[in-house]
Amino acid sequence: MRLMPPEYVRPYVKAQKNDERDAEGIAEAASRPGMRFVPPGSGDQLDLRILCRQTLHLVRSRLVGARTALINQLRAILLERGHVFPQGRRKLEQALDGLVSDPAFAVSGRIRRLIIDAQAGWRGLDRRIASLDEELAELARNDPAARRLGTIPGLGIPGATALVAAVGDAAAFRKARDLGAPRRALRAVPSGSDRCRWHRWLGLVPRQHTTGGRPRLLGITKRGNRYLRMLLIHGARAAMKPLAASATPLGEWLRGLLARAHRPGNRGNVVLVALAGKLARIAWAMLRRQTTFAPGHGMPAG
Repeated sequence: MRLMPPEYVRPYVKAQKNDERDAEGIAEAASRPGMRFVPPGSGDQLDLRILCRQTLHLVRSRLVGARTALINQLRAILLERGHVFPQGRRKLEQALDGLVSDPAFAVSGRIRRLIIDAQAGWRGLDRRIASLDEELAELARNDPAARRLGTIPGLGIPGATALVAAVGDAAAFRKARDLGAPRRALRAVPSGSDRCRWHRWLGLVPRQHTTGGRPRLLGITKRGNRYLRMLLIHGARAAMKPLAASATPLGEWLRGLLARAHRPGNRGNVVLVALAGKLARIAWAMLRRQTTFAPGHGMPAG
């Protein structure tokens, strides 16, 4: 059995879509010498993917989004009444406890009860998210690959378990760049190759627009696994400052990149995305070699 990404079959479906033309398009696409196939996952990998990626992570993501929406709504209610709070969830939580218990808080009784109810909903979401975090931590403790990935700075338990669930066997990718660099995975491969060629995996590299022999790099492609890309970028944001201050090869690489590429505004994200791509490559190497993260070791170029 061989699997193909759906977008590779779509160009071979002629005219209007129906079952017969779908089958014809699949057969035509499968016969192409440059087609890229995806190897089916093992039983354990599929179980972990269903349990971890499609259930726990997605439910946790939904709860985090609901908590963020609730916090923004609380800020808006209080802003209308002249109360402005610093950025950060914890700062708002601490200030809100004192504000609700303050008799001088000049709001109507109904608004006060709405704020207290929203605060209780917030705490309930915190408890549910914490429960899912504990379950993910238990999965990470029982999975050797997730334990190894958890040693990468900034990746953490959510990123480690999501990577194991989504990637599984790193041997499915020919090299680390195939995991995060779509344009490098577009090379033609021998017919019947069982190596993964999902060039849309993470989308952490620039889109390329070349015309008249003049290449131009744009923003990142943002193709593929959106949730995994988000975890890597947030992890890179959390790890950037301590990594840049560390006397390690990774810290030296990051300091050089900050000196060359960091700019005010949106261009400041260039370094952040580059670090996320580097963490993805490190994760691939650790999965492939079954090793733990060693800060003092040298890194492959790229």
